[in-house]
Amino acid sequence: MVGITRAGSNTSHALVVRVIVVGAGEVGTYVADRLSRESHDVALIESDPERVAQLERELDVLVVEGNGTHPSTLKRAGIERSDLLVAVTSVDSVNLVSSMVGKQAGVARSVVRLESSELRARHPASAAIRDAVGADLVIDPDEEVAQEVLGLLQYPGASEVAAMADGEVTVIGARLPPHAPLVGRKLSDIAAEYEPNWDFLFGAITRGDETIIPRGDQTLQAHDLVRVVAKRRARSELARLLGLARTTPKRVMLLGGGRTAELLAQRLPGRGEDVTIVERNPERARVLAERLGALVLQGEITDADLLLDADVGSFDAVIALTGEDDANVLACLFAKQAGATETIAILHRLALLGLLTEEGIDGALSPRTATANAVLRFVRGDVAQVATFLHGQAEVVELIVSKGSPADGSAIADLDLPREVLVGAIVRDGKAQIGRGRSQLRERDHVIVFAEPEMVDRARKVFG
Repeated sequence: MVGITRAGSNTSHALVVRVIVVGAGEVGTYVADRLSRESHDVALIESDPERVAQLERELDVLVVEGNGTHPSTLKRAGIERSDLLVAVTSVDSVNLVSSMVGKQAGVARSVVRLESSELRARHPASAAIRDAVGADLVIDPDEEVAQEVLGLLQYPGASEVAAMADGEVTVIGARLPPHAPLVGRKLSDIAAEYEPNWDFLFGAITRGDETIIPRGDQTLQAHDLVRVVAKRRARSELARLLGLARTTPKRVMLLGGGRTAELLAQRLPGRGEDVTIVERNPERARVLAERLGALVLQGEITDADLLLDADVGSFDAVIALTGEDDANVLACLFAKQAGATETIAILHRLALLGLLTEEGIDGALSPRTATANAVLRFVRGDVAQVATFLHGQAEVVELIVSKGSPADGSAIADLDLPREVLVGAIVRDGKAQIGRGRSQLRERDHVIVFAEPEMVDRARKVFG
């Protein structure tokens, strides 16, 4: 689901008890908050005094003012007794030096976020730099976002898509339109209709500012944001019930010609999509045209005349991928008004998220959640996959039942799980089944669990 590079061979990690996060941007703040909710001891380093004061009011973590590359700052954050350093600022050099200084101070593991494709490259010089700073996990934001875009394009109209258990099950997030067949129906009635073998299960519902792990007495309402776990074969039927389109896009316009767009343009034609790219830098536009063989238009993504000349309204999907949030939002709004079927905007400032929903932009992605998912999976160690979302607090984790654990040999109904934890699916020997109270679990089963952040650790203890 995410693009990562691992160093070293140790894949069995002890439970992390103390974490230092360098950089209190969208990614760092999100990671620190998630880890803190799981009762980890978290220190967050930030250089901006005003931001430090704000975070001290909002988060239950130690906030340290200073530069994450300075040994004195890391010492004040408790580097000598920390288990993990997570360097996720927007500056590659800061992340690399923080990792190096942290390793010299004795921290066991480090995670580094790198934006530069050259620093992430596989050639010996780049690998030598990563080895020198001691990075155990290198996160590739471009690859992560590209993978999430590809997932959304497979389910037009969905706002979130996460593949679990090697793709045997998929978690789909979608906001219910008023015309969706499920609106006004009780979950228990929906379940009874699909007895005895369910192909999907509702794992979480976000309504306004509240996210709940639902049970059968919950009634679905228009504009609910639902997360559903589904088997492969349920795609068409679930799309119908959720009121989504059931045909994948054939013509895709990518606004911005950065590395994420290049990754998408390399992969989409293999799935049958015709790709057009808009890139403002003339040299970059020329390189993309030569390298990809795609139609590349040189100009600003907010140039209305250029978009109209390209017939932007005729595209099945328009995706704004630049690093400028304002331009991404404006271009998507224009494309939607011109008639584009689906629009997706990349956001770095999540304060704009509400605007997108109000104005009818279909989807939003953030490097924040994609990066955080990789970090959380690495921190937890015994978790095969993690999916967190822009809307709501619920997350989805893929756990593997361990021999001798409370789950091994037990039925789900006998596990005494809290209401905030729901087993959505079980994958055994490559075959998926939806979780039911009577479902029997055994060693090596992969279980897909919906949980509120505070309950993830409790779930891990039951299955792991």
